[in-house]
Order: sequence, then C-alpha cells, then structure tokens
Amino acid sequence: MLRRFTCTELCTFHGNADNGSCSLRYRRGMRYPQGGGLTAERQRFREELRLQAAERFVGDEASSVIAKDVRVSVRSVQWWRQAWDEGGPRALQSQCPASLPRLSEKQFAQLEQELAKGPAAHG
Repeated sequence: MLRRFTCTELCTFHGNADNGSCSLRYRRGMRYPQGGGLTAERQRFREELRLQAAERFVGDEASSVIAKDVRVSVRSVQWWRQAWDEGGPRALQSQCPASLPRLSEKQFAQLEQELAKGPAAHG
C-alpha cells in the first residue's frame, strides 16, 4: 500500500519547508507557480474571491454553493476551506507579489511597434 505524505513532509524532503516556497498545498498563504502569470490587479481579484468565500465558511455554507456563486471549481473552494480551517483568513492571502515585468518601458514600446507591423514584416 502506498503511503500518503503530508505537505510538510514533502516540502521538508524537497528543502522547501522553511523558505515558504511550498507549492504542493496552501501553506503560509496562497501560492501560484512563478507568480501564476497574474498581474497585481488579477492577484488582488483572486484574493478577494478567496476572502469572500471565507466569510461564507463561517456560516458553514456548502462548498458547491460557494463555488457556483464565486464562479470557481468546487475543489478550489474545498482547498480554500481547508487552508482557512488550518490558518484562518490569513492563510487565504496571496503570499508573493505579482511578477515584475522583464521588459523595460522602452523595450515594451519597441515590441508594440514591431507587433503592429504584423507577421509579414518579419518573414
């Protein structure tokens, strides 16, 4: 029979338990790989959804009802509820900032100009 490991055990095995980079489950806040590709605005929106759901956890509403209302999967609400049970509303906060842009403003403007030329201009 296969043994199930806890997130803490797996993170300790991978050396992530102390640095907060556990992405296997929600520990020390919600995590998305590499910032999840979310803008800061989108990250705040997702966090607000989780906090809205948390307000309804207090009333012990069904995960399926909450999921339908906030338009996410039932499994997401179940994960959020588990994190909330373990760490309260703080566990549902986004942990890391949105990723920083890799292009400077000048490079981004140049990219927009090149994209505006269309595919034919670039072979």
